Amino acid sequence: MLKLVEETALIVTDDTESTRKIAEAIAAKLKNYKVVSTTAKDFAGTDLLAASLCFFGAENSEPASFSYIFKMLQHINLTGRPCGIFSGSKKTAEYLKKMVHDSGLALYTEPFLGEGDINTWVKKVISVR
Repeated sequence: MLKLVEETALIVTDDTESTRKIAEAIAAKLKNYKVVSTTAKDFAGTDLLAASLCFFGAENSEPASFSYIFKMLQHINLTGRPCGIFSGSKKTAEYLKKMVHDSGLALYTEPFLGEGDINTWVKKVISVR
């Protein structure tokens, strides 16, 4: 019998309490995915290469822990893979948008800023292709 390959969703945060809580809520909505949740400081490029869907979240703009990811995403082609960003700050959300821009990730344009229906937001991120 042929076994279907499970898709992987990657969630990367700066490991602050606020982003951890949002990451946990996102992971709970991804029942049809293998979820890999990690901090930016523990991130490995191979985590991203295996992901068919990704989320990035940070509390403060330009966190040092994201510098490696920022540099890597300037040199990798992930065109068409859905991506969502989340933060409690619009300024940080803009930084995260800039971080993923060159990679070609299919970024859902509206970041999750900690308010509203996270289930609807996750569905919209997944549908971006």
